[in-house]
Amino acid sequence: MAIAYRQQIDDDTEFALWRIEETAEDLYKQLQLDDTEKAYTKKLSKSKRYLHWLGTRVLLRKMLGTDDYIDAKVDSHGKPYLVNQPYHISLSHSFDYAAVMISKTRPVGIDIEQIKEKVERIAHKFLSQRELDFIADDHKIQRLYVCWCAKEAVYKCYGQKEVSFADNISLQSFNFQHHDVLQAKLHKGNVDIDYEVGYMQYEDYMIGYVKG
Repeated sequence: MAIAYRQQIDDDTEFALWRIEETAEDLYKQLQLDDTEKAYTKKLSKSKRYLHWLGTRVLLRKMLGTDDYIDAKVDSHGKPYLVNQPYHISLSHSFDYAAVMISKTRPVGIDIEQIKEKVERIAHKFLSQRELDFIADDHKIQRLYVCWCAKEAVYKCYGQKEVSFADNISLQSFNFQHHDVLQAKLHKGNVDIDYEVGYMQYEDYMIGYVKG
């Protein structure tokens, strides 16, 4: 399938969604992989995680518009990066979708999650009491997913481990729209960074995305 959704953020930053309808074999044929990557994919077997890994790489290839080998690695904090391409990247996936964000100038972060009621049970784990207090009852589940996806996107953009969603990433109150922005801050020790995070609902998924 072709790209399901694509959004240009600015002149050198964009993100896109890919609905994974292909078989693993079909996706695999669209990639060039080195021996390490081939060995890694064998370990994933034929699970959904395997489809997700292949789907994000196929989408990345489409967005970069190249048939050449893409050398994508992961650093010590788990953040993906390109060895020989002048782009910052972020990858995400959830059920039937893969999501990729790229930028030539700044770090980026993207997260996609399928919207499910169970998020309400774990909200206290990723939101502070102040944030829980501003979650209104209307569109409550969507609001909670906006918060989760926004914090996950900020975490990925920052790109370092040992960050508490509840304690180190704070969100300002927002009015839920299906496509909007909210303000976020990452504060940890002497690190204090403000972010404007975009979010959107796409079918029964929520997407959060941010540029550093």
